[in-house]
Amino acid sequence: MTRPLLVIFLTIFVNLVGFGIIVPLLPFYAETFGASPFTVGLLFAVFSLGQLIAAPILGALSDRYGRRPVLIVSLAGTVLSFVMMAMAGSLAVLFVARIIDGLSGGNISTARAYVADITAPEDRARAYGILGAAFGLGFILGPAISAFLAPISYSAPIWVAAGITAVAMVMAWAWLPETVHRTPSSQGRLLANVAGMLQRPGLRRILMIDFVYWFAFAVFQTTFGLFAARRFGFDAPQTGYFFAAFGLLGAVVQLTLIRPAVGWLGDTRTFRLGIACTAIGLVAATQTHSVPLFTLALVPLAFGIGFGHPTMSAMVSRAATGSEQGRVQGAASALESLGRTIGPVWGSLSLQRFGDGTPYLTAACFLLMTLVLSMKISTSD
Repeated sequence: MTRPLLVIFLTIFVNLVGFGIIVPLLPFYAETFGASPFTVGLLFAVFSLGQLIAAPILGALSDRYGRRPVLIVSLAGTVLSFVMMAMAGSLAVLFVARIIDGLSGGNISTARAYVADITAPEDRARAYGILGAAFGLGFILGPAISAFLAPISYSAPIWVAAGITAVAMVMAWAWLPETVHRTPSSQGRLLANVAGMLQRPGLRRILMIDFVYWFAFAVFQTTFGLFAARRFGFDAPQTGYFFAAFGLLGAVVQLTLIRPAVGWLGDTRTFRLGIACTAIGLVAATQTHSVPLFTLALVPLAFGIGFGHPTMSAMVSRAATGSEQGRVQGAASALESLGRTIGPVWGSLSLQRFGDGTPYLTAACFLLMTLVLSMKISTSD
């Protein structure tokens, strides 16, 4: 692993530890302010809505001014949002904190563009697998910290999240070199740029797959705590430990299996395999009514996400030229944010109205839609 890739890995890992602390905790924390399942979904959604608004702008700015300053500023915004969450005295303050975090949340798309800057196209699936492992490892340690500290108070894990995200910001400032891949950006025509990308048939198909994929993943991720609490009586610590185990399996897949899988099958076929595994896991989860069987259902789901995340990112990066990586990644992040905005709203609303298994069944159906769409993508990679 090269030094820049190692530094971006460590930066994203530490940041994702903070994020991993929040995800399993948020439904239970919000309920202390009287939030319904639908309101919990909105709390996840406004974060992604903020990303939807900010991602194209931050992507274009990273093309013009460099990845490093955008990444540092976005991490600073995340620190501020966590401090506000920890000190929140009402549901309204919690919503404002989530919006601030979303608006400053350009760290992931900027990190992807950074990886594209420093790797050759044929090496990107492996590089994104390493970046994906940072997600997986973050979702091991983060939920575990949340589970360990939640019995003390719900605000205690959030303060820890603020502290470790501040560490990530300092790491990026001190150690992350600039890639100097800077190109002029039309900041006043960002929406036109996104619309223009959607006019390109090959890129449009990739971006639409990206949107539906992240919609389905958001349904799973943001309703997991609500699903497990209603079906199995899980509390915040139990949810955190399950998230940690899920993250561990995903990290193992991305660190050990993604490279040989892509070498044998290519990006697109590996993505299809991941989609099939994820859909199987989601459907199986809806049919279980015992914790051991639910745990078994999470195994193919973790394998599917382990294969799907890095190959989805690689397919997006391969559809863009080097000079437009920031803009394409910004557009992809905007569509991903749209998916992650709609996904929690649909997931929580359908759970509240139609039953706890409905979100996962519909997520599986949408994933099968991405499988169909991917059939027309070249597998020559």
